[in-house]
Amino acid sequence: MSDLILHHYPASPFSEKVRLILGAKKLAWKSVHIPMVMPKPDVLALTGGYRRTPFLQIGADIYCDTALICDVLEHRQPLPSLYPAAEKGVARIVAQWADSTLFWAAMAYSLQPKGAASMWEGAPPEAVKAFAADRGAMSQGMTRLRPADATGAYKSYLRRIAHMLEQNDFLLGDAPCVADFAVYHPLWFTRHRTPAVADIFQATPVVLDWVDRMAALGHGAPEKMSATDAIAVAKASTPAVHPDDHFQNDHGIDLGSRVGIAAESFGLEVTEGELVAATRTQLTLRRVDERAGTVHVHFPRAGYVMRAVA
Repeated sequence: MSDLILHHYPASPFSEKVRLILGAKKLAWKSVHIPMVMPKPDVLALTGGYRRTPFLQIGADIYCDTALICDVLEHRQPLPSLYPAAEKGVARIVAQWADSTLFWAAMAYSLQPKGAASMWEGAPPEAVKAFAADRGAMSQGMTRLRPADATGAYKSYLRRIAHMLEQNDFLLGDAPCVADFAVYHPLWFTRHRTPAVADIFQATPVVLDWVDRMAALGHGAPEKMSATDAIAVAKASTPAVHPDDHFQNDHGIDLGSRVGIAAESFGLEVTEGELVAATRTQLTLRRVDERAGTVHVHFPRAGYVMRAVA
């Protein structure tokens, strides 16, 4: 069975979500650190355009977006499950809310001037400018909350999370599920990356207790790997076969067509390739790179758009 290779960087909140799931499932994994900002030549050699963090590599298969990565890890190690049988739909809906609405409120609050100053303390000014320019390019066209608006929203969301924890150790019961991991990572960012503004948690101590329980799950035992070695793994591997009997043609685009796939919002870079699979839950492109060879790049349907390329 091929290694799980996570391409990430330590300060990435969405990466923390996946790292914690890997720890909870006690999965062995290889850790490839990638740059926080462009250029990212080693990333693009594998993804072909997608540049959000993290992404998961298994041989010559590249999985984009943490929602899809969660499904892949669940398939690799079904227990403990991310999707409790009695609350499967609720868990996914809460996770989707956390990865979007909660996340952006937490970021707008955390990166107010006081928080940003603590995050970048000691960093050279050019690094701060590069990060701001990079994220500005990724968020073109988005409506971003101002810090004052984000503060009120974040406080409300923390109270709602506290209500969910009044009777249980975790959001939906006695064990963590995908909802917990998705809600955790924006709060982790506030607490650990912008500690100067982490006093927002003081009004909801039950949430802080839950945060500590989540953190105790750990990251397992990752093994460092270089980007060069990860690309070599892709080059030496063959992508998984995708039977076409599960083809769900919602776009009127046949398998074998050249298409482009991009996120609905934030990080709109397009990945182009040959459509080789379109199932109920994901889209898969085949692309060829000089360094990585033939790879399959996978995207979840939800949150992404696909268009034919002439």
